Amino acid sequence: MNIEAIWKSFLNKIKDELKQPLLYDAWFADTKLIELNDDYAKILVPMPIHKKHLKTNYNEIIETIFNEITGSNFKIEYITEEELEQNIVIDIDNIGVPADEFESNLDPKHTFDNFIVGESNKFAKYNALAIAEKPGQIYNPLFIYGNSGLGKTHLMHAIGNYIVQNTNKKVLYITSDDFVNDFVEIYKHKVSKNNFDLVDKFKKKYRDLDVLIIDDIQYLEIAPTSQQEFFNTFNDLHNNKKQIIIASDRSPDDLRKLEDNLRTRFNWGLTVDILPPDFDLRMNIIDNKIKSYEMTFGFPQDVKEYIASNCTSDIRKLEGAINRVYAYATIMNGSNITLNLAIEALKDYFVKSIISKNKIDQVQQLISNHYNVSIEDLKSKKRNANIGVPRQIAMYICRIYLEEPLARIGSEFGGKDHTTVMHSVEKITNEIKKDGKLADAIEKIVQNIK
Repeated sequence: MNIEAIWKSFLNKIKDELKQPLLYDAWFADTKLIELNDDYAKILVPMPIHKKHLKTNYNEIIETIFNEITGSNFKIEYITEEELEQNIVIDIDNIGVPADEFESNLDPKHTFDNFIVGESNKFAKYNALAIAEKPGQIYNPLFIYGNSGLGKTHLMHAIGNYIVQNTNKKVLYITSDDFVNDFVEIYKHKVSKNNFDLVDKFKKKYRDLDVLIIDDIQYLEIAPTSQQEFFNTFNDLHNNKKQIIIASDRSPDDLRKLEDNLRTRFNWGLTVDILPPDFDLRMNIIDNKIKSYEMTFGFPQDVKEYIASNCTSDIRKLEGAINRVYAYATIMNGSNITLNLAIEALKDYFVKSIISKNKIDQVQQLISNHYNVSIEDLKSKKRNANIGVPRQIAMYICRIYLEEPLARIGSEFGGKDHTTVMHSVEKITNEIKKDGKLADAIEKIVQNIK
């Protein structure tokens, strides 16, 4: 038998069978049939992870197609270059298990399997999967952008979880606020002679990685000092062929307040956008969400369509509507879900979901009304007391009660630095300990938000 012709024929058939070029490129393109011996066919694979993944996930289809081509009954054996040259056997059972404990911050609930695909996100999903299968080898960085609530974070966690489960690579998921806060700790101690340990710890956390996943990069815009450090971190990882994955609510070109050298680097790899889900995708998401419930009553089609028609731009709002309907039915002593019940349960939700899209906006409006200052003044650089104090109170409420990131608060208040926000929070925290009237006023404003 001509083993080269056999394998060429096999690869053509498996490529047609998979119907996904990215999967073929990731797992089969670099394989080679090197030996047919008695009942075994020996296949050379690039890395131990290929050996494990092919044996675990594709062995049945590989044997079926291979034996159709050869008209025989071969068993498949996978071998790496290292095993072939050194006459050793690599234990694949331990592939994918990190050598030491490391907090990746990944949410195990977010996987590729439960990421519902439609026209608006399939390009992002398939490329994310390709990168997860070959981190650091094809598109670096991957930059995902789109409005809030469309699945960017889910996709990032799915990439990280896939890599952790299938390799021994070190993966870290963070937000830009986490990065800034860690860097601020060094900045606070820069006058000290003993901050070398903090610097080493910071570099080890962010550079001793195989994959860095950073969310909400847009909030780095108002932290210029942190931008420079992220630029250094990016270069170190990229030069060492470590995968970088970034998400934002805007494209790299629209992040005007970021340094040009950062925006240029964000465009080095692949930029993908996620658009709002169309009606069919919204219906599929609803069906998938409903499956996760164990309820004795059903969820009628007209109720699904009512929710899908009213929640058009935010998957989280879509899921929230489903939760609200279920909760309402449960409160009504397990009443059957009907369209009338859903309309009653959601009568304020769809309006509120728009009004409450940005709770920082609500705080600004309430502060504006309470202190008789304009929202423009709150976002301005004016420092006179009749504007500065209300602004500080607004920042305090956003940080303490809404738990918004420092960078996001600064961005929403006219591009203030995160240190300005920290100062405002600390000042109001101290003031309310001495001023009961101020504490009461803040409590009333917070109640209006709730």
